[in-house]
Amino acid sequence: MTNTIQQQLIHYTQQAVKELYQSDLPDNQVTIQETRKEFEGQLTIVVFPITRFSKKPPEVTGTEIGTYLRGRMPELVAFNTIKGFLNLSLSDGYWANLFNSQIMQGDFGVFPPNGRKLMVEYSSPNTNKPLHLGHIRNNLLGYSVASILKAYGYAVIKANLVNDRGIHICKSMLAWQRWGNGETPESSGLKGDHLVGKYYVLFDKAYKREIDELKANGYSEEDAKRQAPIIREAQQMLQQWEAGDAVVIALWKTMNSWVYAGFERTYGRLGVDFDKYYYESDTYLLGKDIIQEGLDKGVFFRKEDNSVWIDLTADGLDEKLVLRGDGTSVYITQDLGTAQLKYDDFGMDESIYVVGNEQDYHFKVLFLILKKLGKPWASGLFHLSYGMVDLPSGKMKSREGTVVDADDLMDEMVATAKIRTEELGKTEGLSVSEKNHLYQLIGMGALKYFLLKVEPKKRLLFDPNESIDFQGHTGPFIQYTHARIKSVLAKGNYSLDLLAVVPDTLSASERDLIQLLGNYPAVIEAAAKEFSPAQLANYCYEAAKQYNKFYHEETILKAEKDAVRNFRLHLSAATARTIAAGMELLGIKVPERM
Repeated sequence: MTNTIQQQLIHYTQQAVKELYQSDLPDNQVTIQETRKEFEGQLTIVVFPITRFSKKPPEVTGTEIGTYLRGRMPELVAFNTIKGFLNLSLSDGYWANLFNSQIMQGDFGVFPPNGRKLMVEYSSPNTNKPLHLGHIRNNLLGYSVASILKAYGYAVIKANLVNDRGIHICKSMLAWQRWGNGETPESSGLKGDHLVGKYYVLFDKAYKREIDELKANGYSEEDAKRQAPIIREAQQMLQQWEAGDAVVIALWKTMNSWVYAGFERTYGRLGVDFDKYYYESDTYLLGKDIIQEGLDKGVFFRKEDNSVWIDLTADGLDEKLVLRGDGTSVYITQDLGTAQLKYDDFGMDESIYVVGNEQDYHFKVLFLILKKLGKPWASGLFHLSYGMVDLPSGKMKSREGTVVDADDLMDEMVATAKIRTEELGKTEGLSVSEKNHLYQLIGMGALKYFLLKVEPKKRLLFDPNESIDFQGHTGPFIQYTHARIKSVLAKGNYSLDLLAVVPDTLSASERDLIQLLGNYPAVIEAAAKEFSPAQLANYCYEAAKQYNKFYHEETILKAEKDAVRNFRLHLSAATARTIAAGMELLGIKVPERM
């Protein structure tokens, strides 16, 4: 759904180079971008790459290309060349046609099914503690990427691989056995994940005390960590679990069920969901058949201690252990098996892993091994790596109990939204339930937008106070703009069948708003191809900002002519629809009133 005017410009620019300079200009040498605001025009062709064919200065080349285009494209009414940039002005008739034939249509920005299937795996929590701020970024990224890809035409499966086994799980279980006195979520009033997390922290504190005691008795740091009675007991519990001990398994199932119930409440509040859950307790033994397959193919090799390795030094990596000498799995063994299981289940063309950048090396190794094993689907694997989230107070440390809890943070965001909204007097005429609903929308919108507007790879500093600003580059600003448009439409008794004709002459703000709205499908396409909700988030901000400029510069409800009034109402409605659609793909709701 690339804008057809850009396709025409590429075509005619290539023809111009062919006729004027007797050369073939490759597609990738034609760069078209929006004209900078300080210059006249709406679209700009970058001339510099063409000068190697013209053998002329950029200004001369731009003028020659512009003259050629003007003679063949009736939509082009003027051009100017500034240094190496050819700025093009399109007719108001072109923008009017774009608005009527595309933007006003019900399927604008909707891509047809592309026949491809894709899995997005995200969240991947541990069942020994609640979700925290880092998990929030993970969940929001995964959900939004899945939504954008679905809008772009993919059949999407949202998957969650839950880490529900291992020594860290046993730590919470052992601590509850020692100090829990039968405490449950019901008896304590705590969410299940918070209750289990409490015992994870208690274990860690006890473990540190024992380490300090052993060090005081002459043990080295490493020996103290290994010999501390409580960690040895946790390791014994893990062995009992893997051996199928009925008492340990029963406790594990009970405490995990508490955590799952807690997670579901958090997911519901975040507005994320999943089509398929995988559990490491089911998948941790997978992969051993793949190890044997790799040995048979000569991809892996055994060392004297019977451990299995792969040599990736020729690929710029190192030797990687894939199976221990005693035959037990390492993490990558399981990941190899789970990757095969996911493909066997769904046969997807592509699979995206949304995981923090501390796992960059792991996924590089995982994908390379699968390719060396000759898995035909391995080329469709992608690690969507994202940066850490910091707060002004500093980095989070979950084992010390200082984690920025997801539920607490959401509560804080809603409370702050309430204070800010009431300070600005934006709740007049709303009932108590409507107000509470609005605070939820604004608080969660602020949180989500702040985390999604930054490119995933970048580390970010999340400031809750900065995120709730009705005038800044924030979710609440976009939400408020949507509510403002809805208010205009209500006052104007707007309906979709309102008769309107686009004026022969458009104002600059009308033209700019139509151009921006026309870019929506291209933004969806770019966000999908680059797995970047940030592109869509920033587009929604630009749309809100451009509408406010239009709102302040043009009379809407009291326009001199009914046709102009009706057109501006249609333009307002199209902006509201586009903002709402874009924000929905980010998982953000926009209010009707505010």
